[in-house]
Amino acid sequence: MNQHFSGDGPIELQNGPPAGAGAGRMTMALSCTAQRAGRLSSFLRGELRLSDRLMNRLKWAGAVLVNGRPEHTDFPVQAGDTVTVLLDEPAPDYPAEHAPIAIRYEDAHFLAVDKPAGMLIHPSRNRVTGTLANRVWGYYQETGQHCAFHPVTRLDRDTFGIVLLAKHAHAHALAQAAPPKKRYHARTFGGPAENSGRIDAPIARRPYPSLLREVRPDGKPSVTEFQVLERDAAGCRIALFPITGRTHQLRLHCAYMGFPIVGDPQYGSEASMRYSLNIGQPTQLLCAKALDFCHPFTGEMLHLESEMDV
Repeated sequence: MNQHFSGDGPIELQNGPPAGAGAGRMTMALSCTAQRAGRLSSFLRGELRLSDRLMNRLKWAGAVLVNGRPEHTDFPVQAGDTVTVLLDEPAPDYPAEHAPIAIRYEDAHFLAVDKPAGMLIHPSRNRVTGTLANRVWGYYQETGQHCAFHPVTRLDRDTFGIVLLAKHAHAHALAQAAPPKKRYHARTFGGPAENSGRIDAPIARRPYPSLLREVRPDGKPSVTEFQVLERDAAGCRIALFPITGRTHQLRLHCAYMGFPIVGDPQYGSEASMRYSLNIGQPTQLLCAKALDFCHPFTGEMLHLESEMDV
């Protein structure tokens, strides 16, 4: 389901000038129209799904409104009243870049886009331009949206495919509490004997200063399920389903099982790297193909697919 719409549902994120925000900050207004009567706190916990901690912080900041007026959480809300909370976040400290992004889904709270290979998700200490965050910030400026950049899912620089982003910290926290189920597609050098199976191999970080991982008995539990989609003389096109989410998990698990991902410069074998060089593939053929998640505000089950593939 690839959708692009503004999200005029019962819970809305109102965009406009960042009213009330201090220097370097922006404010987003999350609102709902009451369909029933009740205490204000019941709407904050229920319809807007605020935690008690966030509700108390917003209450003491005067950021909980009914029909535009600050109210205490015991205020009696009537059907038809508009309940609003003001979510204050820091404005990005990196430049906006006005370049195309491939939108797979958008509503008032989330944005899903296809990330190309070779692009970082977020600026780093050494690089503040050319990332997905720069392009999304540019898109928000072009469309008049004062939204933040909160990745719900992340990809390595050279892994491509669908990425889910939350537009405010509250949506991000709710999505992280019930994370999406992910499906990846990969091209592997060689392949498993079975057409489907489960890889259960604990992963640990290699000794410092390496940033790479290795399978090790004292590592963190790590599980990947797989299904072969097609086979050829060189290897397989395979679907990978990460049950856990360790760094480099899919790449390492495939390599550990004897069928490294084509083009993987860190975990490939000598034979797979020779093959990758021969076909002109310098980076891993690994695509984040699909996401399934329950929308935390609407309860709708969403299936989002990348238009990219291996």
